[in-house]
Amino acid sequence: MTKFKGKTAIVTGGSRDIGRAISVKLAAEGANVVVNYCNNKDAGDETVAEIEAAGGKAILVQADVTKQADVDKLIGASREAFGDKIDILVNVTGGLVARKSLDEMDEEFFNHVMQLNATSTFMVSKAAVPYMPEGGAIVNLASQAGRDGGGPGAMAYATSKGAVMSFTRGLAKELGPKGIRVNSLCPGMIATTFHDKFTKDAVRENVANSTPLRRQGRAEETADAVAYLASDEASFITGTNIDINGGLLFS
Repeated sequence: MTKFKGKTAIVTGGSRDIGRAISVKLAAEGANVVVNYCNNKDAGDETVAEIEAAGGKAILVQADVTKQADVDKLIGASREAFGDKIDILVNVTGGLVARKSLDEMDEEFFNHVMQLNATSTFMVSKAAVPYMPEGGAIVNLASQAGRDGGGPGAMAYATSKGAVMSFTRGLAKELGPKGIRVNSLCPGMIATTFHDKFTKDAVRENVANSTPLRRQGRAEETADAVAYLASDEASFITGTNIDINGGLLFS
């Protein structure tokens, strides 16, 4: 538990699935973790309990990070609990919402998906950066969909994740002179409740079988990649959008 000892990490959407795995991993490496959730407090409590049972430190903060007041509350809670310094920010919050074709989408739906995935990443990053020291790191969760346009009915989601990828590149250029690195991960088929809800079992099996590693990924594998990108071991890596998809798509 030394890699992030004395450092503070905020994980938006940190209460379940990939977010939980990231929260647990960063805490296991010594970080004080601010676990953010929006609606599911029970999942958040379980995540914090898992961290504390392993000897880590974490707090749980409810915040809808598409709303400025809630973003301010999240940053304030982190500063109150662990001091003004925010060393690591992991923007996990996001979602597909629903699979809709072009003719099924209206402006409200499209804007909601963009707000949930892309605007939230912008808002939390903007609020956290003033407290990030030299050596700080931001890791955004994009998606393979941001590269390939997504599966059926996922065009809005794919567009929003493509925006996250471009935002990552631009922010890396802006913050590089300050010694702050910005990268993103582009997960492929990771076994989470996301796919439990939005992807049929037969489709998941077909995707797994067409992946060179012949399986779906695990949330913990994504968390390991996040921990690497957030660490000094990745000190010369910034502005990248790294695939984590078992070889399903090469970029």
